[in-house]
Amino acid sequence: MTRILYSLSGEDRSRPFSPHCWKVVLALHHKGLDFDEVPLAFTEIPTVENEFSKTVPILRDGDRLISDSFQIALYLEEAYPDRPSLFGGEGGKAMARLVEGYSQTTIHPAVSAIALMDIYGMLAPVDQAHFRKTREAFFNKPLEEVFPDREGAIAAFPAKLQPLRHMLRFQPYIGGEKPLFADYIVFGAFQWLKVVSGSVHLPEDDAALQWFERCHGLAGNAQKPADIAI
Repeated sequence: MTRILYSLSGEDRSRPFSPHCWKVVLALHHKGLDFDEVPLAFTEIPTVENEFSKTVPILRDGDRLISDSFQIALYLEEAYPDRPSLFGGEGGKAMARLVEGYSQTTIHPAVSAIALMDIYGMLAPVDQAHFRKTREAFFNKPLEEVFPDREGAIAAFPAKLQPLRHMLRFQPYIGGEKPLFADYIVFGAFQWLKVVSGSVHLPEDDAALQWFERCHGLAGNAQKPADIAI
């Protein structure tokens, strides 16, 4: 049985960049499950699997289709209970929801402030038009004016990670001695920033960067697109 993970890329299909898709990449490796990754452009997503979802990730596992990274993780936990746990129990699921909230309300906006125009530059013309139309409608201003101070956003980024550094004083992963899905949630945001901007914009001695590099090793046997992106 071939599993298919539909992810997001720009014009270069070897550089999938969605933070939510990267969560699932690491979750699948955590479970030791083989899969084929199929990167899609923004405008291609509604064309696959009979318009199953307007967003990725989408996982096809046999006759099952699942969207949304957290729902995919829950599915993998239930469908493959004999494989290493992504949550370590109900408490781990609750913790992951808190981490998801921190990542999406604090880290993701900080990444967007750095990388919005980098993402735009990665896209083919048809997807640039889609990206500009949807983002300008959301922000109610021209794309170039949404985050005008990129250097300031880079300088401000490390401070957003203080809760992560605090945790790393006591343990190597959010999950404790070993990573759990909560780690992959934050990893996805870091990897998004690295793929689209070329760096995570942290000094080499930063504990958050060292944690990111430890997580990177977990995807060492990833399929070709993921290998290139790393």
